[in-house]
Amino acid sequence: MKGKNANTKYYKESGPRYEPRERENRESSNNRNEPREQPNASSTAPPKTDIDVADAKSQLKKKNTQNKTILTEDVTTTKGNEFEDYYLKRELLMGIYEKGFENPSPIQEEAIPIALAGRDILARAKNGTGKTASFLIPALQQTSVDKSFIQVLVLVPTRELALQTSQVCKELGKHMNVQVMVSTGGTSLKEDIMRLYNTVHILVATPGRVLDLANKGVATLDKCSMLIMDEADKLLSPEFQPLVEQIIEFLPEDRQILLFSATFPMTVKEFKDKFLRKPYEINLMEELTLKGVTQYYAFVEERQKVNCLNTLFSKLQINQSIIFCNSVNRVELLAKKITELGYSCFYIHAKMLQSHRNRVFHDFRNGACRNLVCTDLFTRGIDIQAVNVVINFDFPKSSETYLHRIGRSGRFGHLGLAINLITFDDRYNLYKIEQELGTEIKPIPPVIDKRLYVSYQ
Repeated sequence: MKGKNANTKYYKESGPRYEPRERENRESSNNRNEPREQPNASSTAPPKTDIDVADAKSQLKKKNTQNKTILTEDVTTTKGNEFEDYYLKRELLMGIYEKGFENPSPIQEEAIPIALAGRDILARAKNGTGKTASFLIPALQQTSVDKSFIQVLVLVPTRELALQTSQVCKELGKHMNVQVMVSTGGTSLKEDIMRLYNTVHILVATPGRVLDLANKGVATLDKCSMLIMDEADKLLSPEFQPLVEQIIEFLPEDRQILLFSATFPMTVKEFKDKFLRKPYEINLMEELTLKGVTQYYAFVEERQKVNCLNTLFSKLQINQSIIFCNSVNRVELLAKKITELGYSCFYIHAKMLQSHRNRVFHDFRNGACRNLVCTDLFTRGIDIQAVNVVINFDFPKSSETYLHRIGRSGRFGHLGLAINLITFDDRYNLYKIEQELGTEIKPIPPVIDKRLYVSYQ
């Protein structure tokens, strides 16, 4: 992958980058062969007859021993448990090791045994410390492939996070023959309805779509014994909470509810008191920011921002970067500027066609481009471990948004760098966010030591 001299042919053929929106909409109807996640469920591979868990773990251990990646205390400070300690199905253990998980992270050590015991959970843990596997592993363990109805419902706030979560679920359960379906707004409702006439064991969805399917009597949830809410603070915002509460009415009385998030505002406490039964509370948030993310600010005038970004691109050792703006218009304008500077760049925001959003997410995740410009659409749970630099081109207004943005780097104990371009008008927000998060954002030095954000030396 090269930063300079981007392949111009690729951009012309690859949908939304920096072209005007009219062209974007015109081309979308012809993009039949674009790579994207299908909304339908996918049959995972049938179980192997000769599953050798010990061999899979041995190979993973050997690989990790040879790997020189530096991991931080966020994922290495554990109790020393192993996945075998939880008496998981052999097929699930095989998927766990093939996914690259050798031992459980701290949040997984806390959550998995409690979830397997049937308790409701309220869990706070940092972004990028293994939250997704901490609820998917017990969900898969408790799913019976002999039963042909929805047994687990996973609610997430964004379409991209739904696609990512369903993919992780399929990978972990690849030897179990579990039927996993993803359903979100912006995709074909008819296709979802047709798919639900077949067997679905685990449904990963956004609230609006699953409520629509439940109201139509297509998504039958009266036997769904587990409800998982990822990024629960967002799901319990005024935008989603009424939908979530209506969905719960379709679930049986003895359902199990698991709530996971990095931040828990007061709305979460009210929801917990109303719907959760003596929940087990997990709080691994003594420090709010990830240990592996180094934070700097550069004090600039608004008109200097693009030049400053150009300097950062030329001096930093970027594997992949995510650059945040505060509005849709600024995302598109900045993406165009970056491309004109000669760097490869995609962009994504909520006003794009869903097919184009899927395509950009798919391509960036697969390393087709080095830089992604986006709005806060991309702050929630998106896990791309190749991202080692996050740049706040526009500084956020709240500490919660800041926390979620910088959490796109430094995933699962890796090192990361967060750089904030600060104008005179941002100075109060900078101070406020430092105080609220109990962190220090330092002035950017002339030279940044690459050991702070490059995991491979």
